[in-house]
Amino acid sequence: MWTRLVALHSQVDAVVERALHRRFGIGLSEFLALAACAAAYDGEMRMQDLTEAVYLNQSSVSRMVGRLERTGLTERRICEDDRRGVYTGITDHGLEVFRQAVPVYENVLSEALERSAADPTLAPLVNHLNALRS
Repeated sequence: MWTRLVALHSQVDAVVERALHRRFGIGLSEFLALAACAAAYDGEMRMQDLTEAVYLNQSSVSRMVGRLERTGLTERRICEDDRRGVYTGITDHGLEVFRQAVPVYENVLSEALERSAADPTLAPLVNHLNALRS
């Protein structure tokens, strides 16, 4: 069961990743980081919290945040209460890109799951996921 779940995850991630990159120049991890920041109070998150939100290690998150900053989607912010605390915050441009990317993400995710349901070994997992979404 676990190997089928890993296969499903890998297939769906690859399709979603390509679509987001093609349309918005961001990967799935970047999309998840924008989503986490957009949902956070004041649109910002501590770097440590962001690692948990995007399921990456600290060095990978630092590189990802650097890419997001270079494209103007996020910016580093210093905590006023604790000068040692580093936050990353979504910019207005980042929020606009995120809002445009959400329907693409949702549509591509649904399409990828639908395609995966055609595989008899993955269909039970997809059906279970669909039942949970309902």
